[in-house]
Amino acid sequence: MNKFFQRFVFVTGTVIFATVVLGFLASEFGWLSVRAMDGQEGAYKQISVYDDVLEHIQSDYVTEPNMNNVTAGALHGLLESLDADSSYLSPAEYKIYKDHAPDAATQVGLVVAKRFGYAVIVVIQPGSPAAKEHLSDGDIIESIDGQSTRDLSLAMIRTLLSGKPGSTVVISVVRSMKPEGDKITLTRGPIAEPTLDEKPYNDVSALYLKPGVLTDARIDALAEKIKTDGKGKKIILDLRDTAIGDEAAGIRLANLFIKEGTIATVSGQKYPTQTFNADSTKTITDAPLIVLINRGTYGAAELTAAAILDSKRGDVLGERTFGEGVVQKTIELPDGAALFLTVAKYASPAGHKIEDDAVVPSMIVGLGENEDEEANNANKPDEILLKAIELLKVRQSALPATTAPVKN
Repeated sequence: MNKFFQRFVFVTGTVIFATVVLGFLASEFGWLSVRAMDGQEGAYKQISVYDDVLEHIQSDYVTEPNMNNVTAGALHGLLESLDADSSYLSPAEYKIYKDHAPDAATQVGLVVAKRFGYAVIVVIQPGSPAAKEHLSDGDIIESIDGQSTRDLSLAMIRTLLSGKPGSTVVISVVRSMKPEGDKITLTRGPIAEPTLDEKPYNDVSALYLKPGVLTDARIDALAEKIKTDGKGKKIILDLRDTAIGDEAAGIRLANLFIKEGTIATVSGQKYPTQTFNADSTKTITDAPLIVLINRGTYGAAELTAAAILDSKRGDVLGERTFGEGVVQKTIELPDGAALFLTVAKYASPAGHKIEDDAVVPSMIVGLGENEDEEANNANKPDEILLKAIELLKVRQSALPATTAPVKN
């Protein structure tokens, strides 16, 4: 088969594939408007550009390329150009994903996301295999078992980190201020859910609460603790490094403190807008409230922090959060591949998209994005918590927190 004919077959196949995908998405989402048709025409024009690029790859590249890899790479890039969560899984990848769906209870103890093309560590779960390796949030996972995370979808990255108890995985980690990656072997195992951390601060009549995860059971326990031990006390809600839980739990947690108004909204191009309003019957305290956040505050916990900040229900201290809050849909394609497509984004009461804007505290405390390894010293004072206690000293009674902006 000559190269011209190979190119003709490949491009024709690409056009057919694009037509099938566009038609399938139109069917799934009802994209039948004139605008959608214009968008399809634009897509076909881009295919001609892709044809030109393909011609140069085939005629000018240093070696004869593997066109299957070129196609897969193009589709991976297409989805990830939308946002860090959207993914294309080839038929082989999607089969692996379905056969080894991520098991949060049996992995290495890392919550990961994708930023700047690579996997990045959001949180290291306490007591996990990863916690013993002195990893830090913000470290980049360059590869997993020799596969570059730049070439892997987020779904596959999470899949590869999970597995059978006792099995191992080798990751290459790029740390701050180190030019070369460190290879680390981690043994997968059951990951225990962190306990609810709580303690009284009697000198300021405050109750400190750190849920660790946001599940219905944990929120029930937190609510009970406030009812029994929080009477007449101010509340410090520590959401730092809280990265596990769904958005419904984050909304429910916010409702424990917010009596009225909007907690969050979610919307998308073809996703019906939903508004989540506070239910006063589910609010259990109006005591002064301070929320602590950092860059490990992720997803559901960000919704809670954003709601409290925008409603002026309490002060929010710490660092800018990670920025995660989407609804995704899995779309299986006729050839066995799949799309993980973001169809909606969550927003704060003020309309800030969590995914795009994250949550910026009313008072920035800590080193934020300039944090270095010395900040991980266990003996280092907890600057954010100390600032919260200092603020609570001026709260003389169990009344709602000030609505005035907090200045550093």
